[in-house]
Amino acid sequence: MYYDLTRGKISRSLILFALPMIAGNLLQQFYNIADTLIVGRVLGSNALAAVGSSYTLMTFLTSIFLGLSMGAGALFSIYQGRKDLSSLKLSILHAFLLILAVTLVLNLAVYAGIEPILTFLRVPDEVRPGMRTYLLIIFAGLIATSVYNFFSCMLRALGNSSVPLIFLAVSAVLNIALDLLFVAVLPFGIAGAALATVLAQYVSAVGILLYVLLRCRMWLPSKKEWRFSHSILKEILNLSSMTCIQQSVMNFGILMVQGLVNSFGPAVMAAFAAAVKIDTFAYLPVQDFGNAYSTFTAQNYGARKHDRIRHGYRISFGILAVWGLIITAAFVFLPKPIAGLFFHDAESLSIAVNYLIIIGFSEGFMAIELMTIGALSGLGLTKLCSIISILLTGARIPLALVLSHTEMGLSGIWWALSLTSIVKGIVFTLTFRHT
Repeated sequence: MYYDLTRGKISRSLILFALPMIAGNLLQQFYNIADTLIVGRVLGSNALAAVGSSYTLMTFLTSIFLGLSMGAGALFSIYQGRKDLSSLKLSILHAFLLILAVTLVLNLAVYAGIEPILTFLRVPDEVRPGMRTYLLIIFAGLIATSVYNFFSCMLRALGNSSVPLIFLAVSAVLNIALDLLFVAVLPFGIAGAALATVLAQYVSAVGILLYVLLRCRMWLPSKKEWRFSHSILKEILNLSSMTCIQQSVMNFGILMVQGLVNSFGPAVMAAFAAAVKIDTFAYLPVQDFGNAYSTFTAQNYGARKHDRIRHGYRISFGILAVWGLIITAAFVFLPKPIAGLFFHDAESLSIAVNYLIIIGFSEGFMAIELMTIGALSGLGLTKLCSIISILLTGARIPLALVLSHTEMGLSGIWWALSLTSIVKGIVFTLTFRHT
């Protein structure tokens, strides 16, 4: 189903459009958590540390071409709102070729630099061989992830959030089944966990590609319509580059924190790996709702319905503020039962519980931040989003370094993450209110 978000009841349209996106990413995170459970319980804490550190790295790499796709998607939505089919077709062609080229270059770069990457992340010797094995296989899935994310962003920008969910669901279920087979049944170890993920990624990528080619021909340019447009490429670069910077800076901050965490040893690495996935599971619905509101904003911006954008922001703000408070309550008052799903040893459990309590205080602010970023991106203000993200996310690293060398120790790193999220939520909200 394709939604025209420029008409109808705002709350109903936003919720119905966002629900498939939320369901899809929750399903994906359910896989990630299942992957963590399987690896941690079958292969032990060192394997969990290796896979967990790889997850942070892969999230950063994926954020690069995801940011490019999201920026292009904002432009697709604007053209859709204007009913400019010719420009929409050309923008899809230009964006796909650009993002595919970036992905190929990135893929070659990470394979060539795998040893410097492991050194940069300060991976302990006892974890390094397992992490190297995992990365050598998992890097092969970058192209598949890029293709899936591009066409998912395209379909969502045009108002269809249901089809990406279907392919993501198939991929997630297949991933869990293959994980159980390759890790718990067959003795493939860490390599089996990576292979399961890559195979599932290619299934979703090929599936959504075939769907677009067969069912979405009306938005794809025919060979006769293929032509280079400098103005459209410039618009894509303006939106996509800034969104890419914004997304990658946010995740690079976590990657830098991962390097600092790794210096504390495998037990802390394992605790951080599990806690980050729990946190991701909690805030992804917010991020997806923010992405839905970004599409809503872009379509209405293209249709010049500015009052509808403001009204939609107030509704979204209220919904996500409530969600953030619920997650805060869960993390602060129930951290041990949540983290206890992943660990047998008391040390890792204690570290994960401490992380969840501290990060829990920032969940409401993070919810507002992600939704407001979606709003500003939908208005084409990606440069402004990037500047704020770079400045405030960049502050995490020196703050974490300083606080971790005080009496706070490891808790100082968690407080650095929490405090900067709180500040970002406030700053982004004030920024939107003055645009």
